Amino acid sequence: MMRAGALIGVLACVALAACELPGGEARPSEARVVPAPRERVIVRSPAYTSADELAAYLAKLRGMNETALAAEATKQKRAAAAKNADDLQRLRAAIALSLSPQAEDAEVAALAEPIAKRDGADANARAMASFLLLFSAERRRLREAAAAARINVREEKRATETQRQRADALQERAAQLQQKLDALTELEKSLSDRPPPAQ
Repeated sequence: MMRAGALIGVLACVALAACELPGGEARPSEARVVPAPRERVIVRSPAYTSADELAAYLAKLRGMNETALAAEATKQKRAAAAKNADDLQRLRAAIALSLSPQAEDAEVAALAEPIAKRDGADANARAMASFLLLFSAERRRLREAAAAARINVREEKRATETQRQRADALQERAAQLQQKLDALTELEKSLSDRPPPAQ
């Protein structure tokens, strides 16, 4: 037991001695931390990107009424058809067409699809083109569903009208049969009320 206590004491002394450095230097726990030199940070103003341009164009379109939107879509469509038209011009046309109620979804897809599929296209332009493709496909699906619903409503109205006419005809037929039945009942009653012939 005594040996164990002595051994612990010796180990403690060795540990303390190891913490003191030669030459009277400070212990590592007391060493000063010198901060690393600061790096210079250069703040650059953000460049005007294609996303900024498309967002500004969308903001412009948002303030237009339906007539102005249709005119803008026609103008942008003509500009996109020019030989020197770039991706942003085609996207402006696709955006204007997608917001115009009279435009065809196939026109939007025809303008946006090549940009969305081209690997070398600007990332922002590709993202907007992909969005426009999804938007036009969903709108086409909704328009087709609405057209099918209108056809179903017309057919149901026609079927209801046919059933109503059939019901009216059956009611009229039932009324005619009832009149005949009433006439036969009256005839039968009048015959039974007559006195038997004298013998």
